[in-house]
Amino acid sequence: MGNRYLRRLLYLGALSQVSARRRGQPGDDWLWNIIQRKKPKQAAIALANRMARTLYALLKTETEFDPAKAA
Repeated sequence: MGNRYLRRLLYLGALSQVSARRRGQPGDDWLWNIIQRKKPKQAAIALANRMARTLYALLKTETEFDPAKAA
């Protein structure tokens, strides 16, 4: 199951991002598409999963995050 504390931090960060995006302007990116299709908590879990996979890949390859590649 992994580290409960780390999972909680990822989920809370993702949930805050989802709620902020729902209050803001509509977009056409990955997160906005998920928010339109899923419930807010499900969208937060999907975002937390994506963040965890990105973090793991960055740690595994010992590289820095490049926002241009993530989009």
